[in-house]
Amino acid sequence: MKVLVAMSGGVDSSVAAARMVAAGHEVTGVHLALSKNPQSFRTGARGCCSLEDSHDARRVADRLGIPFYVWDLSDRFRADVVDDFVAEYAAGRTPNPCLRCNEKIKFAAVLERGIALGFEKVATGHYARLVEGPHGVELHRAADAAKDQSYVLGVLDQQQLAHSLFPLCDVPKSQVRAEARELGLGVAKKPDSHDICFIPDGDTAGYLERALGADPGRIVDEDGVQVGEHDGFHQFTIGQRRGLRLGTPAPDGQPRFVLDIEPVTNTVTVGPRAHLAVGVIEGIRPTWSQGLVAGPWRGLAQVRAHGEAMPATISADESSMRVELDEPATGIAPGQAVVVYDGDRVVGSSTIASTTRVREGA
Repeated sequence: MKVLVAMSGGVDSSVAAARMVAAGHEVTGVHLALSKNPQSFRTGARGCCSLEDSHDARRVADRLGIPFYVWDLSDRFRADVVDDFVAEYAAGRTPNPCLRCNEKIKFAAVLERGIALGFEKVATGHYARLVEGPHGVELHRAADAAKDQSYVLGVLDQQQLAHSLFPLCDVPKSQVRAEARELGLGVAKKPDSHDICFIPDGDTAGYLERALGADPGRIVDEDGVQVGEHDGFHQFTIGQRRGLRLGTPAPDGQPRFVLDIEPVTNTVTVGPRAHLAVGVIEGIRPTWSQGLVAGPWRGLAQVRAHGEAMPATISADESSMRVELDEPATGIAPGQAVVVYDGDRVVGSSTIASTTRVREGA
């Protein structure tokens, strides 16, 4: 089988490529150039997609004896991921650029080009399992729960899943590094990538200020009383506690958290943690692994990459998804993705448009 492996230059995608070669497939490696002016080197585990990463990927491909290419997808990445990220924050929402990259770049642009070039499958170093089910290919959690990436793959549809391979589905990260050492790959000890790849210094607030500019406004409590000032509402996200710089302490002396962000009035509202509790999530633009599941049905909902899977009742139609949580949860913000599961099987995902708050203990 002709397999195209997306090689980031990290240990995961390198071992994924090695496993495809060992399985006897006709393998070609491709590195995605996602920036017009990539930095020369990574700083520890910060970011990815540097020139160093590209060189590491090429060295691995040479070691494995497979063809290797670099594809320039920087324009599409800028439009579909970076510009979208900035626009979402400008609208007072909290996006997840990794989901958008998987949806628009790694499993849309790459798959589209790969299929056009005659490849049957695209393999990546993601930790997730694909299972042949009665209604097509199913996406399941990885064997290594600590590394499971099914959440960030929840945006994939059946056509994309049917042309995908995740060779690391059945192994823990420790074994992946061991295999890299045994193969003599120089990336065996390379740190995992963290943070947002196009913000390698990890300073998201600074990046957004440079992109959107400073726009001073008020920080108020739930009664509308001003308790502080900010330099731009885009520097905040729902549930944030640190960096609020409040001039007026809460009457009860307890910490305050961001409860709401209002772009029109440029106002950030803060209050007690208990007032963050969400009981219902309303989502838009749902995607389905194997087609619409209208419901209502009982399942699990997850709102962060390594967050808790929460019992819920889920219902949906072609344009929306409603998730009613059994127990209230905090730290849920518009713009995030809610991924719904049946056990460890991904059913679909949706972008959070709004939430309904509940008062804990009410």
